[in-house]
Amino acid sequence: MKPTALLAHLGSLRATLAWFALLGAVVLAGRVVETGWTLALGAVLAGLALNLLAALAVHPLLRRQLPLLLAHLALLVLVVLAGLSRLVSLDGRFELAEGVEFDGTLLDARRGPWHHDALQRLRFRHAGFEIDYAPGRKRGATRNLVAWVDEEGDARRAVIGDHHPLRLAGYRFYTSPNKGFAPLLRWVPEHGSPQLGTVHLPSYPAQELRQHREWSLPDGRTAWVQLVIDEPLIDPAGAARFRLPQRQHLVLRVGELRAELRPGQAVALPGGTLVYEELRTWMGYRVHHDPTLPWLLAAALLAAGSLGVHYALKFAPPARARTLARPGHA
Repeated sequence: MKPTALLAHLGSLRATLAWFALLGAVVLAGRVVETGWTLALGAVLAGLALNLLAALAVHPLLRRQLPLLLAHLALLVLVVLAGLSRLVSLDGRFELAEGVEFDGTLLDARRGPWHHDALQRLRFRHAGFEIDYAPGRKRGATRNLVAWVDEEGDARRAVIGDHHPLRLAGYRFYTSPNKGFAPLLRWVPEHGSPQLGTVHLPSYPAQELRQHREWSLPDGRTAWVQLVIDEPLIDPAGAARFRLPQRQHLVLRVGELRAELRPGQAVALPGGTLVYEELRTWMGYRVHHDPTLPWLLAAALLAAGSLGVHYALKFAPPARARTLARPGHA
C-alpha cells in the first residue's frame, strides 16, 4: 500500500467511526474489569490522535478552514479528556448515622488507577436531615445538615441534598435516596471498656416491612435486630415528613435468647450486657471527584462554537461570509 493510500485510510471517516466504537467498548469494559484496561484505553486514544493527524494530512480543507480545524482539535481533546476522566475519577457511596463523622471509608467505589485518594484526610459529621413527602409518598427535596472544621480551624455547617453537594478538596458529596433508622446500641463487657455501635436498618420507607438486620456484636456473635414501629409515620394519602417514631421498640435475638427492648433498657448476655440507648437516623451519601470536568466543558463548548462558526460561514450569503472571514472582524 502506498504511503498516500495508507494516510487516506488512516484518516478516513470510516476509520474515525471504528476508533470511536472501539473507544466505547473499552470504556464499557473498564466498568467491569478492574485492571488491565488502561493500556487498551491509551492505545485507542493514540489511534484517534493518529486518525486526526492523518485526516489533516490528506484533507487540505481541514487545514484551510480554521473553525473546522478547531472543531476537530476540540473533539480530539474531548476524547482524550474523557479517557483521562476514567483514569483519575472516583465515584463511591457510604452511609453515616446521625452524629457520626465520615472517616474516609466507602462501602463501594469505582476508582481510576491514577486517582490520588485524599478521602482519608477529609472529615465532616452527619447532623440530621429533613424530607417532606407529598400525598402518594412522593419524596421531596432532602435537606441534610453537615458540620465540619475548615482548613483555618473554623467550625462550618451547610445544608446539602441530592443535587446540592458539599465541596471539600475537589470532592463533591451528595445525599442519596437511601436513608433509614439506626438503633444505637452499647455493649458493656464483663471485662473491658464499653463500645457503641449503630445498626443501619434497611432504607425507609422503601423497605418499610423489612426493618430488620443481622449485626455483629463486638465479641464476634451475631445478633438479629428488628425495629417494630407502633404508629403510622408516612401517610400515603396525605402530606408528611420523615421523622423518628415516638412509639417503637427493638426485638433482639442472640442464639436462643429473645428480648424486646425500649430505649434505655438492657439485656444480659453471656459475657456482658447490651443496652438499647436510642433510635437515630442514617443517611446514604454519594461522593464524586473528577478534575477533568471543567476542561471537558471547555472543550465541548469550543467544539460546538467552532462548528457553529463553520456552518455559519458555509451557509451565509457570499457577501456576509466574506465579512465574517475577514481578519479582525468582530
